[in-house]
Amino acid sequence: MSERKVSVSRVIDAPAQKIFDVLADPSMHPVIDGSGSVQGSRGGNPERLSEGAKFGMDMKIGLPYRIRNTVVEFEDGKRIAWRHFGRHIWRYELEPAEGGTKVTETFDWSKSLAPWYIERAGYPKKHPKGMAATLERLAAQVT
Repeated sequence: MSERKVSVSRVIDAPAQKIFDVLADPSMHPVIDGSGSVQGSRGGNPERLSEGAKFGMDMKIGLPYRIRNTVVEFEDGKRIAWRHFGRHIWRYELEPAEGGTKVTETFDWSKSLAPWYIERAGYPKKHPKGMAATLERLAAQVT
């Protein structure tokens, strides 16, 4: 774990573009979420995400809430990342690997408005388990 970033990687036996297409479809986020916090995709979302796209999710961590995200990094087939008002980033990077595509999910709170809160709540230690489950569910969708 580097400072204020935690990542989990997995090689998925599928082409990068097929994997990326799932990540770029906000309606698939509740399907692949391994943390159990993404409850549903909000109405009015774009069918496919792109740089600057905004999309909403119904969430639940303890109590239900709604969140609106903005895509802040986008390289089709290779990298996508989004953040919400708290400014921490969820990023997926895809690269060729033996046996398929290496997918790395990163939780990056280096630009967060309240990094102390994220750390005190224990998210950097809790998230890798959910991230590994997300990559497992993502693999199940594309293989």
